[in-house]
Amino acid sequence: MAPKIKKFLLITVSTLIIVAGTYFFKFPNNFSFGGVTGIAVVLARVMPFSAASINFVISMALLAVGFCFLGRGFGLMTAYSSVLLSVGLSLLQRFCPMSAPLTDQPLLELCYAIALPAFGSAILFNIGASSGGTDIVAMILKKHTSTDIGAALFFTDLIVALSACFVFDIKTGLFSFVGLMVKSLVIDNVIESINLCKYFNIICDNPEPICDFIVHVLKRSATVCEAQGAFTHGKKAIVFTALKRPQAMALRQFVRATEPNAFILISNTSEIIGKGFLNS
Repeated sequence: MAPKIKKFLLITVSTLIIVAGTYFFKFPNNFSFGGVTGIAVVLARVMPFSAASINFVISMALLAVGFCFLGRGFGLMTAYSSVLLSVGLSLLQRFCPMSAPLTDQPLLELCYAIALPAFGSAILFNIGASSGGTDIVAMILKKHTSTDIGAALFFTDLIVALSACFVFDIKTGLFSFVGLMVKSLVIDNVIESINLCKYFNIICDNPEPICDFIVHVLKRSATVCEAQGAFTHGKKAIVFTALKRPQAMALRQFVRATEPNAFILISNTSEIIGKGFLNS
């Protein structure tokens, strides 16, 4: 599959996950945390419009502002995701109207209202895109000011969550605060899990078969260093490599089968910068 098509499909699927979590779990329960959708929930209470309609108007306005301040190339992936999110919420409102939450368990629904959008957002962030909304404001602030963007966005989300206490009730406000605090943790953990790789230190006598397997079978590379055993003072070789999880399992089995006396150190890492991993 071509990289551009794969990225397009990932953006589409992840945005639709955000749409489902927002429409079916966030809107019906009036959970007011995070970005434009949180603002839409609060405004829908005091205005004669639905949260989906308000979200559409605000998102399209921010998209237009983004094109004005950042230029036409400010982010086609972000623009596509933002439009898809807004249109998706509007279509669900039209063809699948909801007058009440799906269940009578607000804590259960809060879990889904956090998990689904956070999972979708994590995929978008991981491929260099976003769902627009307040992210566009962050991009403008980053380009034209020296404002602490993270603090500014968190402060805005905090105000929205606080307003839920007055616009709705204390229980809804407290649920919104929980959602605000947990959302960023979920996004960080999902991104880390997506990027999780295995880093190998293999201490062995004969590195050639291992390196051949890494290069020709796993299509990766490795670094080999000469070493000396502290106890025997014999010559050893250390093979360094980083692999995706399925590849790591294959290498571990190969080493145990071909050189059972090798000493293998395997550690988790989620940030590898270089060819075949992260570009920057």
